Amino acid sequence: MPRTITLAMTGASGAQYGLRLLQCLLAADCRVYLLLSSAAEVVIRTETNLDLPANLEQQQLFLSQRYSADDEQLILFGRDDWFSPVASGSSSPTSMVICPASGGTLSSIASGASNNLIERAADVALKERRQLIVVPRETPYSAIHLENMLKITQLGAMVLPASPGFYMQPDRVEDLVDFVVARILDQLGLEQDLMPRWGED
Repeated sequence: MPRTITLAMTGASGAQYGLRLLQCLLAADCRVYLLLSSAAEVVIRTETNLDLPANLEQQQLFLSQRYSADDEQLILFGRDDWFSPVASGSSSPTSMVICPASGGTLSSIASGASNNLIERAADVALKERRQLIVVPRETPYSAIHLENMLKITQLGAMVLPASPGFYMQPDRVEDLVDFVVARILDQLGLEQDLMPRWGED
């Protein structure tokens, strides 16, 4: 039985992080429930060369083909699909990653809002005491951002800012993206060879 992970992408800059994570999760034979906010779609089209279709079914086909996903390995859910597995604690996956996470999404999670499926899925993860990794991509942080990060950390979430290290002497932007994605995969307990851990050759 493949491991199922919910991956949500919201409207912060850093679509490359989420797309690279999606690629790695699929390559690790995970089943991925993918949630894209409207703003995330805009960011993907702005920051990458992907011509992401507007239709949900076409998006699923496009991304499945791009990342060589098996049948039923990648499933996209609409923003108001309240009957999807991620909307209920009785069937949602044990792990959820929001990458990148906007300040607005961070605020909604911290306040318990469930105005769309991404917010509801995060709320379910918290109430069920399941793994929730939030990857904020904002700078500088306001006191509101910091308070919200502290609050969701106290509720059990892992805040993993998109702050790449430089000790591996990156040559390309892709190396910086891989650094952050590798840390996320480590937190998920998935094997990764994107970046050696500190002290490893």
